[in-house]
Amino acid sequence: IHRCIGTSHASSLANMMSYFPLILFIAILPISGRAFSSHSRHARSMTRRTPSRLHDTPPSAADAALGRPICTYQTVTLQPSGMDEGEPPRQAVSVEDLTPQIQSFLSSSGMRNGVIHVISRHTTTAIIINERESRLAQDVEEFFLRVCPPDERSSSEKRVEGVRYLHNDIDQRPDGEEEAQRCRENGWDIDDTEALQKWRDQEPINAHSHLISMGLGSSECIPVVDGEMVIGQWQSVLMVDLDGPRTRTVGVQLMGYE
Repeated sequence: IHRCIGTSHASSLANMMSYFPLILFIAILPISGRAFSSHSRHARSMTRRTPSRLHDTPPSAADAALGRPICTYQTVTLQPSGMDEGEPPRQAVSVEDLTPQIQSFLSSSGMRNGVIHVISRHTTTAIIINERESRLAQDVEEFFLRVCPPDERSSSEKRVEGVRYLHNDIDQRPDGEEEAQRCRENGWDIDDTEALQKWRDQEPINAHSHLISMGLGSSECIPVVDGEMVIGQWQSVLMVDLDGPRTRTVGVQLMGYE
């Protein structure tokens, strides 16, 4: 400002005005700082007090009424319909009703409210909720095998000439060290030539079964209210076997309260 005094009055005024925002900022800084500091102390004080109020809140009547927690698991084993003793898989498609086994497990558990988790334990089966009806089951097979037909090398009666999947190039598997290690972890000594060939011989030509399973999904969750599964009148919990018939297992877990 002192330097501006030696210039013309108009120039001095203009230069002084250019410093005005800086002067104003310097003037109000202590005030705003004190206000901000006070606000911060108040906010910190509120933050410190809030948890104590939350911890002091007694449990609600609804929480007390939930009952004892329950978390239990069961593996359900299924013998697919139409399977003869000792019959090798023929890549048949079947729909199996899990509802009676799940209902029995639920009743014996004593769970009144919660959730049932159902998961397939195979890569060529699926879990769905839909109607259990024999002719619909036939439609399921016909529809999905048209969408994703079996490989021409498959043992399926529905195989389609000219259809081939990379997964079914058994002579080129395992494809890489990671897959080779997975075979070893599952009990196959594929580093031995004879054992490798034995593993390849038992591998099914079933890429279409894997793909359909991915589309349908491998799990479902069913709410439980007052001891009953919340499903519709015509709904059932179903396992779709896409590479059977063979013995299958399904995992069922109950989580909730008595």
